[in-house]
Formats: sequence, structure tokens, C-alpha cells
Amino acid sequence: MTKILAINCERFMKNKIYIFALILLAVGIISAKSFMGKREDTFSEKHLNIVLRNIGHQLLLQAGDSTSIVLPVKKINDKTFQIEFQHELIFVHDSLISLVSKNLKINHLPSDYIVNVLNCNSNAIVFGFEMSTKNDNLTPCSGRTQGIGCYVVQIEFLATSSTNTYAYLLLLIPLALVGYLFSKKIFSPKNSIPLPDNEEFTSIGNSQFYEQKHILQYDLQQNELTENESQLLKIFSENQNQLVDRERLLKEIWEDKGSIVVGRSLDVLVSKLRKKLSNDEAIRIINIHGKGYKMMVE
Repeated sequence: MTKILAINCERFMKNKIYIFALILLAVGIISAKSFMGKREDTFSEKHLNIVLRNIGHQLLLQAGDSTSIVLPVKKINDKTFQIEFQHELIFVHDSLISLVSKNLKINHLPSDYIVNVLNCNSNAIVFGFEMSTKNDNLTPCSGRTQGIGCYVVQIEFLATSSTNTYAYLLLLIPLALVGYLFSKKIFSPKNSIPLPDNEEFTSIGNSQFYEQKHILQYDLQQNELTENESQLLKIFSENQNQLVDRERLLKEIWEDKGSIVVGRSLDVLVSKLRKKLSNDEAIRIINIHGKGYKMMVE
């Protein structure tokens, strides 16, 4: 009875772990979908508007203009925003690169973006650069001064995979856990034959041998045994750590039943049983050359 209670307690604890794994998987899927459902470069547009106006303000100050104003920031689309000015200005390419990079970084805004400076009248791009965390930054024509003119500065934020990476991690961690359990065949239907709580069994190492049901159970993994495998395991379990002669095994498993032993039938049978016991490291079946077999149990 004590053994049965101990096994049932262990099953209960294992089932709690599996239920937790399934809950974790469900939470991972829901969280991943939630993350992926959001725009990857999510940020507060009100906050962004202030940052962009400050970039425009500093650009004017560097041009020696402390009186004209920065016009309201325009939203071109979900990822592109435009800074406009009241009057014409002059700027140094390197200064614009530094201003944009510094302000976006200290305000924790997306770090992948393209900046284009357009002529107000022709919409032609007079200067542009790209910042990327994946590829090399592209800053052509740096070190030059852009002559005075009417300009607008467009900043386009590029989609990044950082958010999706977190979403995939949220999903992969529970998937890996459940996958590990499946790899151990714990969830396999054929390994979850329900057994009555009062079913008698014999403890062998860390396994339980249900002789009447021809079932070998290790942890929550079950293996069905053939009649001969069950008979062989019964003999071994009654003679743990003792040599069992080949002649005895041949007699009790085949000859007493009127069956004919063919070739290496015993060796093949032992090999099959050894495989089904392989998950339990406390059990080893060794061959004593010319004599028989011994089941070593720690």
C-alpha cells in the first residue's frame, strides 16, 4: 500500500508539471500573438512629435537662426514623419546625422530609420542617410555643407524584427518544454494505459513491473511487454543481481510450454527486454559468457 501511495503521489506531481507546461504553452501562444499583433516600431506619436520638433529647433540654432519657428510635424504615413521650417536654412550634413541619431537614441525611439532632406519646391532629395542595427550605416556625402534653401526633413522608421523575436521566444520556450516531454514519450497515448490504484506491481530499480497486465512503467512512461518478455522479466526480478542460467531461461520460457527454441531466440528476447528497460539507468542486463544472464539493479 505504501508503494502504491508513493507512486500515485509521484504521478500527481508529474501531472502538475505537465499541466503547468500546457498552461505555459497557451500563455506563450497568446502573448506571442499579442506581441505580433502590435506594430513592430510602436511608439508614442505625441512624444515623437516633441523629439522631432527639438531636432528641427537645434538644426536652426546650428544655422544661426534663433527667431524663426519649426512648423508642426506632418505625418506622411504610419512610419514616415516630416519636419518643416518657417524660413530657408543652411545645414551641415554631419550635424544633421548627429542631431537625429543622438535625439532618437536618448529618447528610446526606433534605431533603424532613413532620413531624407527634400527641396520644398521640387521635392527632389538633396541629402539622405540610413541608420541600421542589422546592416552598415549609409551616410553618403558626409562632411559637406548644404547651401541655403527651402528644405523639409523626412524620417522614415524601418520595421525591425526585435518585437517579433521576443514573441517567438515566448512561443518557443514552452514549445521546447512540451517538445521535450513528447520526445520522452510521456504524452504518447500508447504510454498512458490507465492502471487501477490497487494494481499490484513489483519494484525493479526505478521502474514498476505489472506482471498481470504485462506492463513495465518508468516514471509515467509505459511499455507493453509480450508474454515471453513478461516471463523473462519476472524471472530476472526474482533473481536480481544473481546469475540466471541459460538452460533455466530456455526451459521456463519455451520448453515447459511445449514451444520450440529457434537459434538465438533467447538472445533476441533479452535484447528486446533490455531496450524496454533502457530508460531506467538503475537497471542493466549483462551477459555472462557461456553461462547466462544477470540483471544488475542499483
